[in-house]
Amino acid sequence: MTPSADLDAYIAGLPKAELHLHIEGSLEPELMFELARRNGVAIPYDSVEAVRAAYDFSNLQDFLDIYYAGAAVLLTRQDFEDLAFAYFQRAAADNVRHAEIFFDPQTHTDRGVPFGLVVEGLIAGMDRAKAELGVSSGLILSFLRHLTEEEAFATLDAAKPYLHHFIGVGLDSSEVGHPHPSFSASSPPPATWA
Repeated sequence: MTPSADLDAYIAGLPKAELHLHIEGSLEPELMFELARRNGVAIPYDSVEAVRAAYDFSNLQDFLDIYYAGAAVLLTRQDFEDLAFAYFQRAAADNVRHAEIFFDPQTHTDRGVPFGLVVEGLIAGMDRAKAELGVSSGLILSFLRHLTEEEAFATLDAAKPYLHHFIGVGLDSSEVGHPHPSFSASSPPPATWA
């Protein structure tokens, strides 16, 4: 065996942690098509290969266009569980032992998918990964920076029953034209949220 192959094998065998993963962005083209068929959702790609080709992007917005097209197929609790577990299977194959995953509830609630359905599906996938694959995980609630501060507080309000499941809060999506000063620590939550 060559020194390079030895090193590759050594690295592959090391236990790993993934500390920044956006779960909706992990949707593989095959699962995207499977969920689109299952849910009767039209997507702007005619094949798995076309989706893979679209991943040759040059900027964040090009990626987000694919991201949101994929997110449109996620409609049921089972879809979110399947999404999470598919990611954990790939992660476990790379010897990932712990993952901290971001999720974007507003991407789904803006389409009429209830917050609880999203988070309960993801938690089911996380629990299954722990039981079947030995991969622990934490969930990070993200707000979409291109939406308003009021919409973020509405999402936070919907998250209240699930706060004990979250290890953190994040901010993501389109950066250009969407500065984040309204989400700074100097902006206290409204008096109605406690």
